[in-house]
Amino acid sequence: MELAELLMRGKVRDRDARDAVISGVKVTNDLSIARVYVRGLDELDAGRQERMVAALNRAAGFLRREIGPKLRLRRTPELTFHWDELVDRVIGIERALLDIADEQKAAQRKEEEEE
Repeated sequence: MELAELLMRGKVRDRDARDAVISGVKVTNDLSIARVYVRGLDELDAGRQERMVAALNRAAGFLRREIGPKLRLRRTPELTFHWDELVDRVIGIERALLDIADEQKAAQRKEEEEE
């Protein structure tokens, strides 16, 4: 939550990090590393996605120092940022299912016309 607020408030000044939204975080069992998954507010091309993740990884040290005192942990996890591909996969599956449904409807209409 703290990390999301920092991003929303524009604390990372790199333009490539603008409009980044945290979609998930996975922390190792020993709390040493936090994998932070991000998305953009809008749909982004692959180049823009890479630039966003790179900008956030450049700012990881700053963000870690900012959230450290708020987490109240003995050691603040190292932050690594990654593009969240899960949403893209879900969208791809939904599109494929819609295409199949459209093909089935078209085949059904064709059969009805032939009768």
